[in-house]
Amino acid sequence: MAPRNNPSERQRRLGAELRKLRVRAGLTGEQAAAFLDADRARVSNIETGRIDVSRNRLYKVLQDYGCPPGTYFDALMAMAQENGKGWWGEFSETIGPAARDLAELESRSTILRTHNPLVIPGMLQTEEYARAVLAATEAEPHRAGRYAEFRVCRQHVLTGGSPATYHAIIHEAALHTRVGSPEIMRRQLLRLMEVSRQANVTVQVYPFEAGVYAAHSRSFVLFGTGVPELDTVYLEHPTNSLFLWDGAQLDEYAKMFERLSELALAPVDPESAPESHASRDSLSLIQHVMYTL
Repeated sequence: MAPRNNPSERQRRLGAELRKLRVRAGLTGEQAAAFLDADRARVSNIETGRIDVSRNRLYKVLQDYGCPPGTYFDALMAMAQENGKGWWGEFSETIGPAARDLAELESRSTILRTHNPLVIPGMLQTEEYARAVLAATEAEPHRAGRYAEFRVCRQHVLTGGSPATYHAIIHEAALHTRVGSPEIMRRQLLRLMEVSRQANVTVQVYPFEAGVYAAHSRSFVLFGTGVPELDTVYLEHPTNSLFLWDGAQLDEYAKMFERLSELALAPVDPESAPESHASRDSLSLIQHVMYTL
């Protein structure tokens, strides 16, 4: 099989983890090729995600590389078994590779932490709000509509039998930024309060008075799969979205998120009594902005 030109994020990640394990074991590419009964070029293609490795062969390679049995070992085996097919396939005529990678990553994540400075996070958007956001970047209405439908479908990871744990920190600016009509904004803010009733969802607002923090203008998502070695940071860019895997970078973004959470208002808790909102919190701020629309 010829090497693929555009491996998915999962394929690249599996290859990168194999390279990390090989280097940690002190093995050269030639030695790894001997374990795989292949040539050095094939090892290189596996480590860049351009060629798959079978589960049986991967099991032996992980043992040869000294990877101990456990959750990390099992997660790598599971990644090799996945075929990248999912509900997102029905949008293949519209969405690009980065969007498919994002949906696949979300499908295998158990914890999602996101910071958004200018718009409501995609996971919490109503379809009409999403359409209004995408209309600003997509000249073709049909494509904007399909992307909006895709965005709403992604939200399924927050519901169902084993929903992901979701924590969003939203800058106050996103509440005031007019997207579409006042009615669309009002329904969007109502949606924020509605979804925050779910036990697995936490919503915090970063207020203007909290001032400038190093990360307050950066939009990012931290994905956790239950295996810390395989956590991922996602940075969205108009032309080239990035998936970061480096341990030091992951730690830095985790610290930034923790600091943002400390500076943000107390989380939304719609179940609490009205009198408990005498002091300013995320819910009272969202309600205030909604009433001014």
